[in-house]
Amino acid sequence: MASDQEVESFIRATFRSTWSLETLLLLRRDSERWWTRGDIVASLRASDLVVSNSLERLCVAGLVMVEEGGTARYQPVDPALDDLVEGTEQLYARSPDAVRRMIVAATNPGITAFADSFRLKKD
Repeated sequence: MASDQEVESFIRATFRSTWSLETLLLLRRDSERWWTRGDIVASLRASDLVVSNSLERLCVAGLVMVEEGGTARYQPVDPALDDLVEGTEQLYARSPDAVRRMIVAATNPGITAFADSFRLKKD
């Protein structure tokens, strides 16, 4: 099993949105199934653009296989990636807000710095 630090690094490096994470976890839940984009859109109640972008990034990351017809399924290129995804899924189930913050912080460091400037310091 991957360490918490490895999982957090994986989350920051892999996901550009919570939609990508949700897409991956949906595909992983039924990993033998080939999903159409329409099925993913309907299951997540997302837009086609969001799903397309998510699938593209997940494919590049070696987590998802996408066929020419556009169907996709969970298929990590390495068992170590599956361990990281499992750790991510567990962390997301325990602390969804913390995972969302990791994703936002990795994709928008300026926003995080701006938000942190408004934090009240404890004396």
